Amino acid sequence: MNIVNEAKKIIEKAYSEGRRHLWEDEAKYLCSLYGIPVAKSKVAKSEDEALKIANEIGYPIVMKIVSPDILHKSDVGGVVVGVKNDEELVKSYRQILENVRKRVPKARIIGILIQEYAPQGLEVIVGAIKDAFFGHTVMFGLGGVFVEVLKDVTFRVTPVSREEAEEMIKEIKAYQILRGVRGIKPRDINALVDIITKVSKLLEYHPEIVEMDLNPIMLYEEGKGAKVIDARILLEPKS
Repeated sequence: MNIVNEAKKIIEKAYSEGRRHLWEDEAKYLCSLYGIPVAKSKVAKSEDEALKIANEIGYPIVMKIVSPDILHKSDVGGVVVGVKNDEELVKSYRQILENVRKRVPKARIIGILIQEYAPQGLEVIVGAIKDAFFGHTVMFGLGGVFVEVLKDVTFRVTPVSREEAEEMIKEIKAYQILRGVRGIKPRDINALVDIITKVSKLLEYHPEIVEMDLNPIMLYEEGKGAKVIDARILLEPKS
């Protein structure tokens, strides 16, 4: 399989459907093509399809509404975490749809994302933005709510080498947390370096990406890797 061509098919599919964004499962698949570790996921458009996907992935799972009109899914009751079996899945599937239709009645619903449940780790973010002058810039920092509250982030223009990725990680104020402090075990910094450099490579091959957010990425203890939980990719307008 030609990775670049396979990735371009995903992007062209979005354009052909009049979209400038990738659905979350598309964004994750694109990342996985470049070796970025992502939580397994697939969009279900019916209860039966959701049950089939969940049993393929294996319980427990996470369920999330997929809609171009909903940015913060949990705010509208569009997320259920830790679904343990078929019975809970059916109940959660119906509850998510009921919540969304009640709170955002005009939202277009594409389906429900069935996602592998990933254990909790230290939440970090790797993102990117395309500037008209500098091109792509990669960003790294603590993830989840920390990126909004602390704004402890660092940047590099692509291409980003392993050495530069290591420098990025060391530059944030919270670097000591990654190294391990006061009962917190050291995190897998090598896995984080891999993700940053692979994101840089992905952006080099796909200049039509204008924004990218992998947040949160669960960063596990040293030697245990990392996993992307949420992925968002925005494309430039089709020329």
